Amino acid sequence: MDLPSLAESLRAAAVRCTGEGVDRSRRRFLKLTGAAVAGLSAWELVAAAQGIAGPLIITEKAEGVLLADPSRCVACRRCELACTEFNDGWSAPTIARIKVRRNIAYGPLGLYTRQELLGDWGNGLIVPDACRQCAHPVPCANVCPSDAIVANPPLNARVVDTDVCVGCRMCQRACPWEMMSFNEETEKATKCHLCGGKPKCVEACPSEALRYVRWRDLTRTTPPRMAITAVIPPERAQACVDCHQK
Repeated sequence: MDLPSLAESLRAAAVRCTGEGVDRSRRRFLKLTGAAVAGLSAWELVAAAQGIAGPLIITEKAEGVLLADPSRCVACRRCELACTEFNDGWSAPTIARIKVRRNIAYGPLGLYTRQELLGDWGNGLIVPDACRQCAHPVPCANVCPSDAIVANPPLNARVVDTDVCVGCRMCQRACPWEMMSFNEETEKATKCHLCGGKPKCVEACPSEALRYVRWRDLTRTTPPRMAITAVIPPERAQACVDCHQK
């Protein structure tokens, strides 16, 4: 393959792995969340019908989001180091809110998906994963039993209130893109909060593979990594039903 053809092939793969061209309907999402909806027991449905009030439901949109360009990523992982050094005071890539290591070998869809392989064992493209700052409904926040995930103004980034988090890890089972991290030392969940509008991962990237941009909905254009196994608390599910019926 000549050089122009190879470059065009890599550009096309970068577009595909960031979600352009995939089915933007909710069919795939509904399939993945079907098991979670079915998980509501009869007792929970009765409790929801009794009108337990006051669940925290995030409706505000975030002001910004991280955007990654796989064609520029060199897998140096400086973003992971910058993230944890700023947020945790030490270098701990395993709890970084930006995730590169897991995609280096085969890409975000892994080895057994029967799709085109990315990463070092595929076409060479490295895909940095970042929180989508989901619009309503916010999966990680909706399943949190202690209302520990909130929208933090003025950016309305979705953040974990560590004073409230009980370490149940339910949020990790709720994010279709596995973007929730868990600190084993503090026994608290953590996630990207956009660093007040100046993300340290963006500043640390030597190849400008990461950008902080005005919020756009990336949830419809990037395929999920896993099926959701968390169950929405019945009072929150009922509140959503009541609101959408108005």
